[in-house]
Amino acid sequence: MIKVNTKVLAIIAAAVMSMASMVANAAGEMKPFILGSTATGSVGDKVAGVKKSLTDNGFEVVGEYSPYETAHIIIVTNNDLKKVAASHERGGYAAGQRVSITKVGDQVQISYTNPAYMAAAYHVKGDISSVSSALKTALGSIKEYGSEEGMNADDIADYNYTWGMEYFDEPYSLASYDSYEQAVAAVEKGLAAKVGGSTKVYRIDVPGTKQTIFGVGLSSEKTGNKYMDDTFIMTEIDFKEVRSTAHLPYEVLVTGGEVEALHARFRIAVNFPDLSMMGSNSFMNIMPTPDAIKASLTETAGGEQDSDF
Repeated sequence: MIKVNTKVLAIIAAAVMSMASMVANAAGEMKPFILGSTATGSVGDKVAGVKKSLTDNGFEVVGEYSPYETAHIIIVTNNDLKKVAASHERGGYAAGQRVSITKVGDQVQISYTNPAYMAAAYHVKGDISSVSSALKTALGSIKEYGSEEGMNADDIADYNYTWGMEYFDEPYSLASYDSYEQAVAAVEKGLAAKVGGSTKVYRIDVPGTKQTIFGVGLSSEKTGNKYMDDTFIMTEIDFKEVRSTAHLPYEVLVTGGEVEALHARFRIAVNFPDLSMMGSNSFMNIMPTPDAIKASLTETAGGEQDSDF
């Protein structure tokens, strides 16, 4: 009887998946997330080590968020991310990268947003390869995931889920102020008071611009509306074997005197492009979510609600 070394098989499997990911990259195809590594133990056991590895590789930790017991999200930035974010008047969305530690069964998955995919989605210009390399060194790189088929940069930049659904350049307009400073102060005030069920996760100011990006956690504890709640939404849409926890948190962008957020029908779909329109674990199950998120974030920003809310 042949004895099988399971450890060797695991190493071979990881290498094969990594090679497949490299082939996809060579073809110019990308997916939203990258699985860095897997381990045993608890989420809490891994947080300090992941943070140290990130800071050792040049990243600044700007915020952390645990939307539910089995997940912890770390948001990082560095000078290269801030530089590419400054290349577009609404590029602040690219200023941070999200890293997730998720417990799935007996496995802990350490994943992160794909920098090249997000740069294309947010229309920023510049070389993002140093960020990708630093994240790979810090966290590993088993495979890209989040969709069955990858997309190239042009397809990602022009992405919408289907006819009639929003693109990157069709965000929610949450509030308008006379100055950038007033707009930032209003969002800070709303987040501090947890208006609309919001919680401040992080803030990144983009150097050389009047752009500030806020990471916002959303909870129905105060609003009573489950459709804007991070935990409820992820329960419905993040159900595959490898979790896409780094979808969270949502963002609010101040650019000049304007406060905006990506439309949920874009923000969710660009991270979950394979999500079904109908059936279990589908957009149909969270149909009220886009309006619910807009209402909460508008309240957070101090804006006026649409008359149909």
